[in-house]
Order: sequence, then structure tokens, then C-alpha cells
Amino acid sequence: MTLSPLREFALKALLWLPLSFVCWFVLAPLLVWPVGVAARAILLGIWPDLFSGLVQGGQAVDHAGQVLGRADYLLDVTTTVLVRADEGGRVGLGVLETTVNPMVYGYALPLFSGLTLATPMPVRRRLLQLAPAFAVIWLAQSFGVVAESLKIIAFQSGPPGVAAAQKAGLEPNVIALAYQFGYLILPALVPVALWVGFNRTFIESLVGPPGEPGEGKQSLNHVE
Repeated sequence: MTLSPLREFALKALLWLPLSFVCWFVLAPLLVWPVGVAARAILLGIWPDLFSGLVQGGQAVDHAGQVLGRADYLLDVTTTVLVRADEGGRVGLGVLETTVNPMVYGYALPLFSGLTLATPMPVRRRLLQLAPAFAVIWLAQSFGVVAESLKIIAFQSGPPGVAAAQKAGLEPNVIALAYQFGYLILPALVPVALWVGFNRTFIESLVGPPGEPGEGKQSLNHVE
């Protein structure tokens, strides 16, 4: 039985998408590295009065605050904001440090990879699509990390964070909008937009109207 191009693509996508997500999770520390480099450059370059460092690798914690272990894909962000710290019954001031999970902004990578691997094309063309797409997706992922870092200072650090954000000239509504855009819109929109843009001809062949039955036969009879 010969499958239609649409069904063949759907079956390949069902195979490649789960495999892409598994590889994405296994290779998470490696795939997160460019995001950490870009986010560090943005945070420390644009807001040096708010941020003093960003390193890859951090402690994973559950919702109750219990440490689950070290995760190399997490990003530890160090700010310059001083907050009250209570450690061992001793109250004092400490520098705010937070952990950001860039993976929540990065599922565009396996999504685009799965769609691209399921699309029929030569290997060279596939590589030429993956390379620029990964760069764009990493930038979008970095945007999410930066927006979340700013959100933590402006909304989750108490009065010291609010004062620091105001001193830096940051508008809370803009930070909230950027966070929502980076969290909800970009991870889903970017991979689909890239795939459609790269493979418009293939997509048109899938959704284009089929030819009318008997059209070729009628034309032949007319010539005779």
C-alpha cells in the first residue's frame, strides 16, 4: 500500500518528534551552553548594576524547596540586590541568587528538529536548515531567560528588588509582558514559523488542491 505524502510525513513526525525530545533532554547541558553565554552577555552587559554573574549548573529543588540534586542544565544567576537572609536563626543581608531553568523556553529545538527530520529533503539542505534555526531558537531561549531574571528581581524579591528595578529604569508592565511573550509565545511560534518558512513548497504540496479526476482523459479526447 502506497501512503499519501501527508500520511507519510505524519508517520515520520510521530517517530522523529519523540526521539528528538529524548535527545534534547539527554544533551540538555550541551544545548543550554549557548543560551547561558548569550544570557550572561545580555544581563551583565545591559544591566551591570543588577546582575553580577551567571554560571551553568545549579541545584534542582522541588515545590517544597527540597534539594533534589545538581542539574547541569540549570543556570545560576547572581544579582547585586541585597535581601534579608535567615540562615540558622541568624538574620542578615545577603546577595540575591536565583536559579533559572532554560529548558522551559527551549522545547522549540526538538520540535523544529522533529519536523525537519520528518520532511523529505537532501541531507545537505536539512543541515542548512538546522544550523540557522538553532541559532534563532537559542536567541529566543535567551530572551526567556533574561525576561525571567528581570521578573524575579522586579516581582519576587520584595521591596529591595522593586527599588533596584525602578533605579535601573525598568517598567514592571514591560517586564511582565516580556516574560509572558518569552514563556508562552516564542517557544511554540518560532519553530513552526521557521519550519514553514524553510519548507513552504513542501507544505503547499501537502495542502494543495488535488487535480480533478479524469481531467487528463478529457483533454486527450478533445485533441482527438
